[in-house]
Amino acid sequence: MPIKSAPFAGSVEFRDGFAPHPRLSHAVFDFDGTLSWLRHGWPELMCQVFLPYYPMRPEESAEEVRRELLAEILSNNGRPSIVQMKQFVERVQGRRTEVPAPEELLHQYQSRLDQIIVERSGMMLRHQTRADEFVVFGARAMLELLQQRGLKLFVLSGTLEERVKQEANLLDLARYFGGRIFGSPPDPTRFSKRAVLDEILAEENIRGENLLCFGDGPVEIFHARELGGLAVAVASDEDHNGSGRMDPAKRSQLIDAGAHVLIPDYRDAAALVDAFCHE
Repeated sequence: MPIKSAPFAGSVEFRDGFAPHPRLSHAVFDFDGTLSWLRHGWPELMCQVFLPYYPMRPEESAEEVRRELLAEILSNNGRPSIVQMKQFVERVQGRRTEVPAPEELLHQYQSRLDQIIVERSGMMLRHQTRADEFVVFGARAMLELLQQRGLKLFVLSGTLEERVKQEANLLDLARYFGGRIFGSPPDPTRFSKRAVLDEILAEENIRGENLLCFGDGPVEIFHARELGGLAVAVASDEDHNGSGRMDPAKRSQLIDAGAHVLIPDYRDAAALVDAFCHE
């Protein structure tokens, strides 16, 4: 059963297998949904792109189909978006229905998402809103606390690396990482979060027990646990930043991926760092 610890003001779950990692020296963060809230709502947006092409059967309801598609979309959270496109095309083809190619679906999705990002970025550039409105609640405090503890910080994202770097600068997050921001190359078939994590371990000459990993997708959580690191799942709310509520679909999949700890955001940053590093 999840354990709720008294010092925490928010909703924090410690799962079976959690233990402090007193030798933590490096922290790896996913970007979208883990640090940045600039793309919030992207799962629903992707679902909206898919639904017009989905051939419903008579016994299916629209809400049931939507839930299934969202679950499948989130199951690949952390991978390049073309993966979700290919999986959806396979699903539709299994119903013997024509559907646009994955690349066309990706173009439709990316065009809509880019428009939203431009609008949100413009609000910050025009000083109509603060950058922290698009940073996951409490994330900056967590980054600063980890830096104070001497941990070296990295970003590892399935989003195009150029975009991640631009957005990290826009949100004033890049300064915490000293250039250690890694994303997907233009050819997403050449990208693997596990491969990048292996490179970090080798180049930094550290072991899995030295690794603290934060993510809102199953991919990075699974690999962190697989490598012997501490896997912290951020089941962030896609609709209301700072609500303190975990997204239930994310939570379920992150538990299945092997998360040691689940949080909705970083409101308990100080208590969490103490729990992670406790001797």
